[in-house]
Amino acid sequence: MIILLLAILLLFGLVAAGFATWPLWGGQALRGRWLLIGAIAALVLGLGAGSYILLGSPVLALRSLTGPSDNDVRGLVAELSRRVLQTPNDPRGWILLGRGYLSLNDPSDAAAAFKRALSVTPVAQRGQVLSSYAEALTLAAGGAVPPEADAAFRDVLKADPHDRAALFYLGQMAAERGNTARALAMWTSLLPELPMQSPMRGVLLDRIAMLRAQAGPTPDVHAMVEGLAARLKAHPDDADGWRRLIRAYAVLGEKERALRALSDGRNALKGNVAGLAALDAEASAHHL
Repeated sequence: MIILLLAILLLFGLVAAGFATWPLWGGQALRGRWLLIGAIAALVLGLGAGSYILLGSPVLALRSLTGPSDNDVRGLVAELSRRVLQTPNDPRGWILLGRGYLSLNDPSDAAAAFKRALSVTPVAQRGQVLSSYAEALTLAAGGAVPPEADAAFRDVLKADPHDRAALFYLGQMAAERGNTARALAMWTSLLPELPMQSPMRGVLLDRIAMLRAQAGPTPDVHAMVEGLAARLKAHPDDADGWRRLIRAYAVLGEKERALRALSDGRNALKGNVAGLAALDAEASAHHL
């Protein structure tokens, strides 16, 4: 019986280690809610068995919540934030904690977690952590890339020219500064890195189209809107795309097409509670 129990506890420890070392940018799904829950739950069980100890520092503010459950991400992050106070030299717990804070829309604490991970991550493995740190800094600044994040993203691109976050945010900075050529170069190089089903792909295509239109003599806004409508026929599960299409038609004064897009979007997003709520909010904003 004891041997069986030890085997089970060892298995939890191995699962914990696997989750903790999952790549930072291994696809859009890695930041999903259930991956985070599974990772933290496995780590907590492994810690309880003494087969795996996550490390941390008292710099971060502790969450006062208790009693985490599989459906309580906030509680699980709180539990992890307590666990990582035991030893300060392993980056893995900090990386997972940073992701957890991001899932709770707390980029400031996420940045602090990633910064702590950077201080104990081997130089050869710093690139992905540095990218996450710069992204958290940017989100904490409301989407504007602060100087520290700008420098970090540039360092990331030197090591990995395909880093998604660096390409996106540095492209955004270039576009805001009127450097259309640089923005287009970064965003077009990012496009092949995104899965076909990624909502970010549609956003990026729209931005590229807008920049190209602005660079020409007469931007064809209607053509861009029709391009978005065509993409939604191919990928109808893009909630943000439907929201943008409704807004575009409303801004152009095409109320009937906006209402049709609203109806089509609702049909396409059945079961997507958050997506339907976003469509309703967009429709309400334009009095549809």
